Amino acid sequence: MFHSFKEIEEHILSTGIKKRLVLANAHDDDALSAVVHAVEKGVIEAVLIGRPEEIYDILAANGQDPANYRIIECRDERKAGQMACQMVKDGEADMPMKGRMQTATFMRCILDREQYGFLKEGSHLSQATLMEYEEENRMMIVTDCAVTIAPDYPTKIKLIENAVRLANKIGIECPKVAVVCPLETVNPKIPSTVEAAMLAKAAERGQIKGCIVDGPLGLDNAIDKEAARIKGVKSEVAGEPDILLMPDLCAGNIFTKSIFYFAHMKSSGTLLGPNIPVVMTSRTDDPEDKYYAILTAIIQCL
Repeated sequence: MFHSFKEIEEHILSTGIKKRLVLANAHDDDALSAVVHAVEKGVIEAVLIGRPEEIYDILAANGQDPANYRIIECRDERKAGQMACQMVKDGEADMPMKGRMQTATFMRCILDREQYGFLKEGSHLSQATLMEYEEENRMMIVTDCAVTIAPDYPTKIKLIENAVRLANKIGIECPKVAVVCPLETVNPKIPSTVEAAMLAKAAERGQIKGCIVDGPLGLDNAIDKEAARIKGVKSEVAGEPDILLMPDLCAGNIFTKSIFYFAHMKSSGTLLGPNIPVVMTSRTDDPEDKYYAILTAIIQCL
């Protein structure tokens, strides 16, 4: 089990495998700086698609010789995304990464089943944030923070299944899933609490496999054993979850931004569901977090 991004990096390096990453619209200071760092660390080889003159300037600012990179000229945002996806489909690269482009543009390329086939029938595209919980020397997954707006009960099962696969990749064999709600009791006026109880019962009966699910749990008793004790919550999950399933995108998005801006926790966003690893980070993520996102994508294909 990995306890930090440093351990993930060390494991990737120990394999001796370098994955090929293609950065779409690479003329992006933070994204390209993260890619340069990953190249220097020896975890990837990189292809850069975008405006060459701007790419050269960013590489020079990072002390890099452009001659050491494959740079493909493209001045159209949508075309850059398509070129990156086509390279992955053709086996010329292992993973696409979003540079300076709108998330919607990049997502349309990833979701084009007919052209690229990255998302198979029955699969659900979701987002998860992998965060380093230094206080407890472990890692935790939060989902969905950026893609699934208002998941219903069947969709929440898909979110859990996607997050469980990521948890397995970081060495957690049977992850504990906390279904986070505003409170820890079932209230028919709050649908998320009803669905949480349904999810917990479904997992208990083996209808959701490979994990332990409990809910509804308030965020306090989901992550803190003492809070659970005070509120009388008896649970295998309370106080030690590996996955936090948020009730909707609003809650997940606000939570993950809070851990970044207030708690300053190391984290990485990743897309789950496609049959390839995808590096899709927020425009406000700094180069360090974008580098962690690259590591998270690599570990998913080892």
